Amino acid sequence: MPLQVELVAADRRVWSGDATMVTARTLEGSIGILTGHSPLLALLADGPVSIAAASGSTVVADVDSGFLSVDHDLVTLVAQHVTVTAGAESF
Repeated sequence: MPLQVELVAADRRVWSGDATMVTARTLEGSIGILTGHSPLLALLADGPVSIAAASGSTVVADVDSGFLSVDHDLVTLVAQHVTVTAGAESF
């Protein structure tokens, strides 16, 4: 069962879909999220977020300030600003 991922900026939904892995930088260090990950709430550090989409593509975006939530294979990333740097064809 894939992860359900939502990447959201303050003014719009940037990307939503199924993924096999999400990596991000938090204030406490880098983290990788796979299916079955325990519930988590963390503050995002400025930097890249990478989403390995179930379709085989990879979405990479730079985020600044926000949070990451994981609950029952639902990963939500919310940031003030999101700039897509790779995988734009997925949007």
